[in-house]
Amino acid sequence: MAAFSKYLTARNSSLAGAAFLLLCLLHKRRRALGLHGKKSGKPPLQNNEKEGKKERAVVDKVFFSRLIQILKIMVPRTFCKETGYLVLIAVMLVSRTYCDVWMIQNGTLIESGIIGRSRKDFKRYLLNFIAAMPLISLVNNFLKYGLNELKLCFRVRLTKYLYEEYLQAFTYYKMGNLDNRIANPDQLLTQDVEKFCNSVVDLYSNLSKPFLDIVLYIFKLTSAIGAQGPASMMAYLVVSGLFLTRLRRPIGKMTITEQKYEGEYRYVNSRLITNSEEIAFYNGNKREKQTVHSVFRKLVEHLHNFILFRFSMGFIDSIIAKYLATVVGYLVVSRPFLDLSHPRHLKSTHSELLEDYYQSGRMLLRMSQALGRIVLAGREMTRLAGFTARITELMQVLKDLNHGKYERTMVSQQEKGIEGVQVIPLIPGAGEIIIADNIIKFDHVPLATPNGDVLIRDLNFEVRSGANVLICGPNGCGKSSLFRVLGELWPLFGGRLTKPERGKLFYVPQRPYMTLGTLRDQVIYPDGREDQKRKGISDLVLKEYLDNVQLGHILEREGGWDSVQDWMDVLSGGEKQRMAMARLFYHKPQFAILDECTSAVSVDVEGYIYSHCRKYYLHMDGRGNYEFKQITEDTVEFGS
Repeated sequence: MAAFSKYLTARNSSLAGAAFLLLCLLHKRRRALGLHGKKSGKPPLQNNEKEGKKERAVVDKVFFSRLIQILKIMVPRTFCKETGYLVLIAVMLVSRTYCDVWMIQNGTLIESGIIGRSRKDFKRYLLNFIAAMPLISLVNNFLKYGLNELKLCFRVRLTKYLYEEYLQAFTYYKMGNLDNRIANPDQLLTQDVEKFCNSVVDLYSNLSKPFLDIVLYIFKLTSAIGAQGPASMMAYLVVSGLFLTRLRRPIGKMTITEQKYEGEYRYVNSRLITNSEEIAFYNGNKREKQTVHSVFRKLVEHLHNFILFRFSMGFIDSIIAKYLATVVGYLVVSRPFLDLSHPRHLKSTHSELLEDYYQSGRMLLRMSQALGRIVLAGREMTRLAGFTARITELMQVLKDLNHGKYERTMVSQQEKGIEGVQVIPLIPGAGEIIIADNIIKFDHVPLATPNGDVLIRDLNFEVRSGANVLICGPNGCGKSSLFRVLGELWPLFGGRLTKPERGKLFYVPQRPYMTLGTLRDQVIYPDGREDQKRKGISDLVLKEYLDNVQLGHILEREGGWDSVQDWMDVLSGGEKQRMAMARLFYHKPQFAILDECTSAVSVDVEGYIYSHCRKYYLHMDGRGNYEFKQITEDTVEFGS
């Protein structure tokens, strides 16, 4: 025991105590994360993701298979722009490594000239360094240029791919209204994609350069101090890397949680902007402030915990990846010099020993730093695993939705079933859609919401082109649900639906959508200028459509067809609804679906429109029953 007593100093005891305390904090934090995941039964705001199906975010073979899948999207061919930038970065990394080796050797010669008091050698090697400065600077900046361009190229490729899937048919609608696996797709499509691309490129650079350094320095050092030194450093890399990778496992899961909370915080702020007028009328600023602060507090608490975890890991990373690696480097480089019988320096002078030590020592120091960077890159790789899991989940959900599959919590039909009525199993997509012109026919179609709540068990009626049908009934009876099924936004759970193709049905909602663009774009939406020309419809005809809905004055008021405004704010509620009716006249569909689209229109205009729509009526009572009859003089009262 006496032999060890000299190590029990106050300094060593303090260091050991600090290390033990940090390890305890790290262990306590990991346990708290596990308990929080088990206890938190309340779902976060606007987050319908399934709690039981968590994405893994660790560095394993699943992570690498996901990463390869995404890389095939970002680098689609062997010969493409992205490959060119990858090659440029690789060449610049090799050049930079050789520049570092040359600078070590040239710097050693400059110092040797100073110590040897040789003015000639000092000037010669100093001028060599000055002459090489522009080339070294060019290499460094070419490397930065290649990295930034590659990040941008990756982001463009991945964003285009995701938006091709997201804006295919009605996938963007289905993700928010039918499927509940992803809560904030806007967060994933913007911030997460950018962070993922930046992380991939940074990892490529942070791993490639150290690997090149290690290979080159091993070759140089093996000839200088033997193979045992570099082999010892590599063994240390493997052991420390495995140990730190195990400790860093929670980073991936914490990254996923951080991005989820960021998405929720972004959502409540955008929701506040979108509904600012309604909130102002209700004087709801205090209530909204509570909501915003609540979501922000949850994000801040998680970030505090993440900072504490990274502080603990940073302490351990610094010791293992930097300082202990330097200690191993000193032990390795000192062997040939401290061993007096080593054949390399039996006849070396003091200046030769000094020059050899400087050169070998600096190379070994650079090699130990490269090993440290590789070990620390594991931290970024674990964080990348979190982004990869989120992007892969988004890709899988988009793929499922584009193939007609969605996951949602379904209403139990046993609980909703009525006594004496046979319970029909509801399978999304079980019905058949038949495309035919000039007819809409529901043949034994169950009208049900996406979560399986049955509104009408067996709907049967037929409407021919030219007939006008008034659909009425109390709130929640299924009027809008009928339109969503007809527009193929909701799945068909059974029966046969005969209808024209999508472009020959036109839906006019209660709150019309005004697109970004010119006044002309508002009338012809979703067509563009080229579509208008192809249809042979002139601006004079568009003016007639505006006159039909008493909006002709708006052309002069807003400065012509090419005027660009924020039309959602510029137009009043009634003007937006009448603009939607002008849009209907432009498209001339076989069937028009008017979903309370005149609630903000004056009574005289509304009466003019509906005077032509009183031939048939479909009345729903809200209890699963309906009637489809012709309107006669005896038909006096309709539902809302």
